[in-house]
Amino acid sequence: MKIKTLLSAAILATATFNSAALAQEVTLRGVSAFNLGTTFSREFNAFVEWINENGKGVVQIQLVGGPEAVPPFELGNAVQSGVVDIANNTSAFYPNLVPTGDAIHLAENTIQEQRANGCYDVIDRVHQEQMNVKYLGHAGDGMGFHLYLTKPITGPDLTGLTIRTTPVYQAMFSALGANLVRTAPGEVYSALERGAIDGYGWPSQGVLDLGWDEQTKYRVDPSFYNVDVNLLVNLDVWNSLTDAQRAKLEEGAAWMETLNANNAEINIAEYAKQADAGIETITLDGADAEKWLTTARDAGWAAVEAVDPPLAQELRACLTK
Repeated sequence: MKIKTLLSAAILATATFNSAALAQEVTLRGVSAFNLGTTFSREFNAFVEWINENGKGVVQIQLVGGPEAVPPFELGNAVQSGVVDIANNTSAFYPNLVPTGDAIHLAENTIQEQRANGCYDVIDRVHQEQMNVKYLGHAGDGMGFHLYLTKPITGPDLTGLTIRTTPVYQAMFSALGANLVRTAPGEVYSALERGAIDGYGWPSQGVLDLGWDEQTKYRVDPSFYNVDVNLLVNLDVWNSLTDAQRAKLEEGAAWMETLNANNAEINIAEYAKQADAGIETITLDGADAEKWLTTARDAGWAAVEAVDPPLAQELRACLTK
């Protein structure tokens, strides 16, 4: 009887140990706002692969999918509520949750510099308080935005042009006189084809991913702003993780952020592909370039200040040079 009791205790102890060992690894459900395998999911895909390789026994990520899994403009709500554990998303897709998120793309420094000067902590705090997410990491540094057109311009005046916009450059294009319309990305090609719009704002990369180059004749230089594609983790999930699990995710995010350094070289290759596709470059210089960039900066910050003046001032102090 005594032996039987000891054996039972040993079996229970072994089962408890195995359960504890299994509990050390957690799997998070991940979704991207962008199609997997395309430009704006590139770093997220790399991050997931890094975690699944280096986080064995600690943390793993199950990549559920892209917009087919959760529509882009609903992904913010999904990660806020915990339907999704971790999301690859841009602040332009969740302005209803973090109204001052537009400040992120106005940054004139890198995410590494923002971590060093405390700005990362401010942005993380805002995301936690307003969206119930941990702002884990950031991709897109070194990838600016451009105006792409079906007809040429000779200066920064956009009067008479109808431009498809998002919150990213809405204030800028409006200040330069454009008529603005909002459409889902999937509707841009047909809108260009029908002549319903004369152009659109988009980053230096990704135009060819969408086939928009077939309807695009011109790209306006210089670029402005910085792309922000952010890693967001549901805050309740984040707080439930062990120190080791959080540390591994932070390590992976920091590694992912080093990939931003590749964007300068990728931009050059992308511009060459655009030229091969027949997209001509309109380069504004001198006073025209100055007005273009000054309007981008001033209109962008004015829009953030209109939402929350004290926070805009705090962010501008640590995001600009």
